[in-house]
Amino acid sequence: MSEKSDPACRFPDTPAAPHWPVALARPGEAFAVLAAGGDIPALLVCDHATAWLPEDCDGLGVEPTALHRHVALDIGAAALTRGLCERLGLCGVFSCFSRLLIDPNRPPDDPTLIPEVTDDVVVPGNRGLDAAEIERRFARFYRPYHAAIAREIERFQAAGVAPAIISIHSFTPVMRGRARPWQVGVLWNRDDRLARPILERLRAPGDLKVGDNEPYSGRIAGYCLDHHGGARGLPHVAFEVRQDLIDTWRGVSSWVDRLSAVLADVLADRSLFVVRHY
Repeated sequence: MSEKSDPACRFPDTPAAPHWPVALARPGEAFAVLAAGGDIPALLVCDHATAWLPEDCDGLGVEPTALHRHVALDIGAAALTRGLCERLGLCGVFSCFSRLLIDPNRPPDDPTLIPEVTDDVVVPGNRGLDAAEIERRFARFYRPYHAAIAREIERFQAAGVAPAIISIHSFTPVMRGRARPWQVGVLWNRDDRLARPILERLRAPGDLKVGDNEPYSGRIAGYCLDHHGGARGLPHVAFEVRQDLIDTWRGVSSWVDRLSAVLADVLADRSLFVVRHY
């Protein structure tokens, strides 16, 4: 999910800062976890939470301004995920590295996993990587992040619960010169247990244009959610919120209000939390 973006991330010094999840982790860790504060059996994941790069990669040779763009992170997604976790008492797992380093929402054999060029940004530090460097990034970042998600899921399963997995992303208002009309999208593949009631509730007030597998399709994108949710038969869904709506803390707060109300209502149906393969 990489595309041209407005360069502004306008809350660099607030709790919604793009590097915020890194503060939860020990230096160099691949992930951060917010512990659950309630009893709803659901896990939030944020694959593109930060633009952080380790010092030993010399910024991958990109201009620093690129690290405030969608090519490096999902603007506002970490703040929104954090807000939802705190409001609903949910556990959350956040990436602590930029998608420019290695993209945790791509399968291991995807050619865009470690991008040499993404949109209009050339990434010199990703060119001509040898097998040893690629494996180092897998071992240091990609696998530990996915292992952290798996551990949280297994905590639920050990207690006899099949948790819901909810992924939070953001998308740019314009792509390839075309304005995108949706404020929010709901992405799903074969399992519509969460998607259908969420779509109904988001559309009910009539004040939003809600994408059903727009601006991306959950049927062709979303490795992390399919890998951890679909493959295990767990209820799962992804939100895509337009970045210009969550690039300030006020915007994030508004969407925390909206999405937490929807999720609280939907997740109150305990019949959802069963293993079901499609």
